[in-house]
Amino acid sequence: MNSNELLKQLQEHFPYSSFRADQAVILERVWTQSNTLALMPTGTGKSLCYQYPAKLQKKLVVVLSPLIALMQDQKAKAVELGISATEIHSNIGAEEREKRQRKLKEGHFNLLFVTPERFSKTEFRECLQNREIFLLAVDEAHCVSLWGHDFRPDYAKIPEIRKFLRMPPVLALTATATPDVQKDIVNKLGLEGDCEIISSGLE
Repeated sequence: MNSNELLKQLQEHFPYSSFRADQAVILERVWTQSNTLALMPTGTGKSLCYQYPAKLQKKLVVVLSPLIALMQDQKAKAVELGISATEIHSNIGAEEREKRQRKLKEGHFNLLFVTPERFSKTEFRECLQNREIFLLAVDEAHCVSLWGHDFRPDYAKIPEIRKFLRMPPVLALTATATPDVQKDIVNKLGLEGDCEIISSGLE
């Protein structure tokens, strides 16, 4: 979709009249299945960049997120927007977790929030084996970088996760990152030479 079509769909499917910052530019790349590192300051609408495709098409969008509380909040906001979304993490009881994983395996949900660590669980991986993934979004992408302010070892396994998911395009999102951290994120995600960096309102 071009920018005009993206805006029309935004106004039809979301309670917004216009895009903010570089949301439209990022979504154009998402729609063309292009890898992107997007630097968007807090409050400029990072979440819409994965909510939008999750609502407008039938494939699954997987969001890797570092914190359970963040996932819970993001999932609640997505559901408010009418998106079929769920999160799977250790704070959910075994019975409910198995129920959600079964529904995922059956083709339910268009938006899934998980930590990278969840992919070490065989039963979780099995529920995604036959799902077509439209987008792999990496939230708080600075966690990938050894020079970021919150390095998470399992974030270094994202290239393996992507390979397991049959190489969907990647949208890495963070509020801020120095040029060295940006370069390291792209490198650690295995996207060298195949990723555009977009900065919204950042010098």
